[in-house]
Amino acid sequence: MLTIHAADLLVLGDPRHPSVPGGAVLVDGREFAAAGPFEELAALRPAARVRRWPGLLTPGLVNPYGPELLEGAYHPDPREAAELGTEPLTGEALAALPMTESRWGASARRGVQRMLAHGTVAVAGTLRRPAVVDAVDRAGLSLEERFGDPAGPPTLDPLAGRTLAEAILMPLVPEAGMPATFAVFDAENEATLTAKGASSCVATVVGGRLLYRSR
Repeated sequence: MLTIHAADLLVLGDPRHPSVPGGAVLVDGREFAAAGPFEELAALRPAARVRRWPGLLTPGLVNPYGPELLEGAYHPDPREAAELGTEPLTGEALAALPMTESRWGASARRGVQRMLAHGTVAVAGTLRRPAVVDAVDRAGLSLEERFGDPAGPPTLDPLAGRTLAEAILMPLVPEAGMPATFAVFDAENEATLTAKGASSCVATVVGGRLLYRSR
């Protein structure tokens, strides 16, 4: 199925290609087919379904704290909120929990959902627990190599202390076979996005699949 995802501003993430006001990406199944002004893509493929998003459409982001957030923290089930709260548990609070491989997998699935809600499409670092690796793989997130420990405390926000250029997985410059992976944020431009952070995510698409939307 052909789908055009249109936004107020398309940021391609490549300094050789300027941002496109009223831009869009054309998705063919799981792959990118084209990127550019919405009017051009709509004329190119008039039968394509159109999804319109408010704000900024950008490349998907990489969270550098994969092991810390998915294997060094427990993401409580909503049914555990009264007892454990809603925020990830680490340190002594994590050590006090009777963790099994199954429970690690369930935690990782919830953690991945929280990452998707921040425009994350990949995590960096080495994951060692099979249940966690499986949760990441099933969601379609990619695993990236990490060279050295990232600065700062672990955070779900890939833009914390980083620019968009530093946080993106790959530019939105479609090539043959390139997976349709991107995010949309409630922001007017890159400066506004940096100020708001990735919690302003509106939608996250991985391999052509809409895995998160806030509205």
